[in-house]
Amino acid sequence: MSNILKVMLLASIGGVIGYITNVLAIKLIFRPIQPIKIPILNFEIIGLIPKRRNEISKNIGEIIQDEFLSMDEILESIMTENDKEKIIEYIKEKINNIAQEKMSFVPFPIRGMIEGYIMDAVDSEVRVAINELSEEMINKAKERINIQEMVETKINELDLYELEDLIIRVAKKELKHIEVLGLILGFLIGIIQGIIVIFI
Repeated sequence: MSNILKVMLLASIGGVIGYITNVLAIKLIFRPIQPIKIPILNFEIIGLIPKRRNEISKNIGEIIQDEFLSMDEILESIMTENDKEKIIEYIKEKINNIAQEKMSFVPFPIRGMIEGYIMDAVDSEVRVAINELSEEMINKAKERINIQEMVETKINELDLYELEDLIIRVAKKELKHIEVLGLILGFLIGIIQGIIVIFI
């Protein structure tokens, strides 16, 4: 057998081994889902995700809460300044309509002064009340809503087969890259081994 064939043979074997190794490594992230006990060795085989599911879900919950979803931002987006202004204008309009209806007997100049005073008072008082109410709602929501706990619970409620399918769908491209990388690295290592066999 020529030296080139030896190198190519070892490279091909290395590539296949590298590819299979990485495919198995990826499978072992998820499988076996149920622990398999080896009595003689007193050893248990179980996939990484099934084994550390609670820890993984907790960490994902922490990351989402700390890095992606701020409770302050969520609650502020629910009650924006524009929303507050609309509420204030709505209340002022309603009060103004009532005032005009109830004070129709009052001479117009005096009625205009009274209505102006009422509107100024309503504007300032309602604005303060809405700000206090929104702050109170935000504080209560913060106490009751725990994003980390919600995410953690949802992940733990997922069937392990569903969780596996979800992760594979999300990271399909990256996992395929890992498999191909195993093939390439195994192939390169095989070439190096072939060269060593020939020249040493």
